[in-house]
Amino acid sequence: MKKVLEVKNLEISFDTFAGKVKAIRDVSFDLYKGETLAIVGESGSGKSVTTRSIMGLLASNANVDNGQILFNGTDILTKTEKELQKIRGKEIAMIFQDPMTSLDPTMPIGKQVAESLMKHNKISKKEGLKQALDLLNLVGIPNAEKRLKNYPHQFSGGQRQRIVIAIALICYPQVLIADEPTTALDVTIQAQILELLKDIQKKINSSIVFITHDLGVVANVADRVAVMYGGKIVEVGTSEEIFYNPQHPYTWGLLGSMPTLEGTGDRLYAIPGSPPDLLDPPTGDAFYPRNEFALQIDAEEQPPFFDVSPTHKAATWLLAPQAPKVTPPDEILIRWKKFQEKNSQTTV
Repeated sequence: MKKVLEVKNLEISFDTFAGKVKAIRDVSFDLYKGETLAIVGESGSGKSVTTRSIMGLLASNANVDNGQILFNGTDILTKTEKELQKIRGKEIAMIFQDPMTSLDPTMPIGKQVAESLMKHNKISKKEGLKQALDLLNLVGIPNAEKRLKNYPHQFSGGQRQRIVIAIALICYPQVLIADEPTTALDVTIQAQILELLKDIQKKINSSIVFITHDLGVVANVADRVAVMYGGKIVEVGTSEEIFYNPQHPYTWGLLGSMPTLEGTGDRLYAIPGSPPDLLDPPTGDAFYPRNEFALQIDAEEQPPFFDVSPTHKAATWLLAPQAPKVTPPDEILIRWKKFQEKNSQTTV
């Protein structure tokens, strides 16, 4: 399968009044043509910074200290802003979290959807609006032809997010980055948007990087999952491997904290402690202070990746041959079982 995107040993820091924040610490991953890669983790783990670097949208106080981002073999980090503008929106597009801040309240939605296409493909306004109408129909906007001249405030929250998706898709990009696109939506609309992304991906054969803090959201969407913590990827594997055979204690905690719909009153698992201070990253494993199964070596050395399978690896000393065998807490195992049962019923 062809690699569309390769992130290699990426390190990003931010200059602040308090000092240098080492937000991304040696992150590497690949994205293949036609696949969906979900990047999950708590707020502040580095998910959005990583993907914004792919778009060339980092803040002015950001520094790329090391690494490469290869798009079709060419390093994006070496390109000028003018060169990035030719890629951004056309070859790589982004769906942002909040549609109300993504849409221009003073511009009709037809013009907003067509704008990127007219800029990159140098087509007429009439042709741009025609293609915008096709996309609005594709993403499920009712009476799209009559609503081309409507403004964002005249649409519901779910419809606005569909418009934002249409804007991102108008040039049929090779890579689509979805930065928590369903967070602001209710559960029913969330499911519709996720189904829409899956359906559109099949039609245009794009690759998707899906950013979320909620593992449950990506259960039936992602082909592969990368788990981030403290600016690093700590586990990566296929969806089945991450959900049914997780190996990192942090992944255990994320799965254990997923609520279920049964309302049985069982206790949610809470990961103790707080994320690390990236002004002064720990010498060893960043998850060490919160890990009830931590070993002495966790405080002294960062763990390498250990292979669980050809497609599954995790950075935890618990996978070292000499490490003791441990199992997750009972409350996590109970929630896994419920999730697995629910997932097996909903997966076709």
